[in-house]
Amino acid sequence: MPDRLRVLLMSYCLDAGGTERQLANTAMGLDRSRFEPHVGTFHGGGPRHRELCAAGVPVTEFPVRSFASPSLLRAALELRRYLERHAIDILHSFDVPANLFGVPTAVACRVPLVLSSQRASRGLTPGIYHHLLRITDQMVDGIVVNSRALRRELVEQDRVPPGRIHLCPNGIRTDLFHPPAEGPGAGLTIGTLCVLRPEKSLGTLLEACARLRPAFPEARLVVVGSGPMLAELEALAARLGVAATCRFEPATSQVAERLRGFDIFVLPSLSEALSNSLMEAMACGCCAVASDAGGNPELVRHGETGLLFRAGDAAELAARLGLALRDGQLRRKLAESGARFIRESFSVETAVRRMEAIYLRLWRERRGSPPTTASEKVAVTR
Repeated sequence: MPDRLRVLLMSYCLDAGGTERQLANTAMGLDRSRFEPHVGTFHGGGPRHRELCAAGVPVTEFPVRSFASPSLLRAALELRRYLERHAIDILHSFDVPANLFGVPTAVACRVPLVLSSQRASRGLTPGIYHHLLRITDQMVDGIVVNSRALRRELVEQDRVPPGRIHLCPNGIRTDLFHPPAEGPGAGLTIGTLCVLRPEKSLGTLLEACARLRPAFPEARLVVVGSGPMLAELEALAARLGVAATCRFEPATSQVAERLRGFDIFVLPSLSEALSNSLMEAMACGCCAVASDAGGNPELVRHGETGLLFRAGDAAELAARLGLALRDGQLRRKLAESGARFIRESFSVETAVRRMEAIYLRLWRERRGSPPTTASEKVAVTR
């Protein structure tokens, strides 16, 4: 085994999204005595790019502008030169575009260990690209997922051998995301923070708030986020008669501060993997109410770390919110338990150590050598 494994982590861009944040956290957190991190992207710039450069992690742009343009071949040649020049040992792609570009190129260049990632439901990936992802599944040495729900989906729907799938849940910075020093608020602010897209099912949340209004006229809803559905959601709030008690705010970089202003955080999604927003809200001391979609139940244990409702069921969501609004003691108990659960199980440090263990285990397996530590065995089998 080399003194240090040279790892190239790849993603479409380095903006403020959850996948980009997990990539940056991994690259910056890898043990430099055992790993030499590199990062590749289609589009340079963005907050994660600046963080990586400040941390001394080299970032290189491989400018793929379209999979149907000559830029694809030029970028592949650039990637090949980079892999050879830096003698990259492991290529790990973090999102769909990087999977489709990085995996075939790395395999053709005989990179010793090639990993892809699945960090969202493949139901969100359109037809031809879904088919191409299935091809990359057969090319890689492993697929890293961030939730057990995604592992089940890959096995049951795409027939991926279970042994090829490796679980590494997201990690968050618990030094930044923590409960407010002054303790819980009055319990009348319901909030959510997400991209305004159809799969987030924010209409279900608005309908639930309309059902709550007669019993809790003082409750307020704050929706933080930007996206294509803003105008449609504002119109729906007006039709439901909740516009006066519902405020829409654009996406913000001050996420932790905004979350600490919520008493109850709602994630009503129809599709989820392991939601960074939900984890961050729980870490910030919000009482979590989430749909039972995807990986949400892996974070919200009903009645223990939050409350669950059937995805798309506005009546059940309204009942859960009513319970949390009515019972302050329960609300505080769930918030405290949720914050403790995230702090103990989903820190950035824990996530990076899990990823390191996956890299080391697969590297040694490829060389015919067993893992040397119990943590490396656990990282791949849990």
